[in-house]
Amino acid sequence: MIDEILLGIGCVAVIEGLVLALAPNRLEDIVTMLREIGPERLRVLGVCVMAFGVFVVWLARG
Repeated sequence: MIDEILLGIGCVAVIEGLVLALAPNRLEDIVTMLREIGPERLRVLGVCVMAFGVFVVWLARG
């Protein structure tokens, strides 16, 4: 179980690193856009992304 959690954290770190390395200016634009969205919409977006992630993990493990 710990191995799978560490694998997931490692994969997230790789993806985040790729975004920072390949498109740092675009990331600044995204942060600016996120500041303009209200907290309630961000919360809904976060829940949707989280649900999508759970679905993908379920598909991969199933």
